[in-house]
Amino acid sequence: MPKEIFWFDGSWTEQPPRLVGPTDHAFWQGSVVFDGARAISGLAPDLARHCARVVNSARAMSLAPAMTPEEIETLAVEGIRRMGPDAVLYVKPMFYGAGGQLTATSTNTTFVMHLFEAPLPPAAGFSATMSPLRRPAPEMAPTDAKAACLYPNSDRATREALARGFDAAVMRDPWDNIAEFAFANVMVVRSGKVRTPAANNTFLAGITRKRVLGLLNEAGIDAAEAKLTVQDLRDADEIFSCGNYGKLVVCNRFEDRSLNAGPIFQEAKRLYWKWAETTRVA
Repeated sequence: MPKEIFWFDGSWTEQPPRLVGPTDHAFWQGSVVFDGARAISGLAPDLARHCARVVNSARAMSLAPAMTPEEIETLAVEGIRRMGPDAVLYVKPMFYGAGGQLTATSTNTTFVMHLFEAPLPPAAGFSATMSPLRRPAPEMAPTDAKAACLYPNSDRATREALARGFDAAVMRDPWDNIAEFAFANVMVVRSGKVRTPAANNTFLAGITRKRVLGLLNEAGIDAAEAKLTVQDLRDADEIFSCGNYGKLVVCNRFEDRSLNAGPIFQEAKRLYWKWAETTRVA
């Protein structure tokens, strides 16, 4: 089975297609949006929501997507099946501005899909530290899109954390509220209650995040959005990340404090994967 495949210009290929040139809007202005679904041994959790979000992201970036969410989902399922029943995949539909130079309205919005093998992160968890870098305010960047141009700052935050001996960075918004881990949403547990930063358009309030909140509440566990501060993380009984790439992963150390994979995290993980079993496409 191939380790990665691409769909571009009407056909599948195992060779990375050449997409942009130096006069394309995507090259000059970063007009690239993407989404990331997962396929794990034939399961495809919330695939339809991810396909819908990439279309919404394109529109937020003044791109005109020529494919519907349903068409993208059909294509993704085809790709997942091509990769084999046991593959653990990242499924990445993308739109970008071809041509146009400096003006988004004159670009041709082009679609490409990339599926590649990507094992889930180790269950042992990760360490995290506060980042000096922040998520931008909505009037500073296209925070209403899953836009590629937002990710270099998250990467900077992660590299800075790695240089200090941590695996991940926690980022704040411009007003000192906790926003997220650099590449995933954050959930905090204290006294049996789960809290995640209130969505305020400075970070992507993720699809997996929404799913986990719903599953926890259905199970009778108090899980909600709230304004969180650094002190909330310092006082937490449990901290875990919630995102499409890793799904649910425990934070085993925050700053100088060790943490365990506690009962709420374990239950959230159990509930999520039990639900995911209903999403089989291959």
